[in-house]
Amino acid sequence: MKIFTEKIHISTKEDLDIIDMTEDITDIIKKSNIKDGIVNIFSPGSTGGITTMEFEPGLKKDIKAALERIAPSGIDYEHHKTWNDRNGKSHIRSMFIKPELTVPVENRKPMLGTWQQIVFLDFDVPARQREIIVKVIGE
Repeated sequence: MKIFTEKIHISTKEDLDIIDMTEDITDIIKKSNIKDGIVNIFSPGSTGGITTMEFEPGLKKDIKAALERIAPSGIDYEHHKTWNDRNGKSHIRSMFIKPELTVPVENRKPMLGTWQQIVFLDFDVPARQREIIVKVIGE
């Protein structure tokens, strides 16, 4: 079994920025020279998430609206009393979306559906520099 690790660096622009990483992940899989296995994509930290979605403008608006209903921006969270950083909703959203995703790999490609892309969602309030760890495992 082979293991290949590489990092992706992302600059986010705003609260709830959604970044399509599919091409970067596909390139890393090809670079790994692993034909069949899995790819794990992980965001260190507690205010980001990684998932799959159809990366199109309407759905990007829909996910932002859905997350606003789940963990609203304008309310006071107990977390704010600890650090006074006003990002309690960022942590809650990350717990729902999760900071990692594993996708099967076949013939040096992620096994995604036709309209399925791998995305990073930044839930934190300020623009940030994010590091995403990509680990390809297989033969």
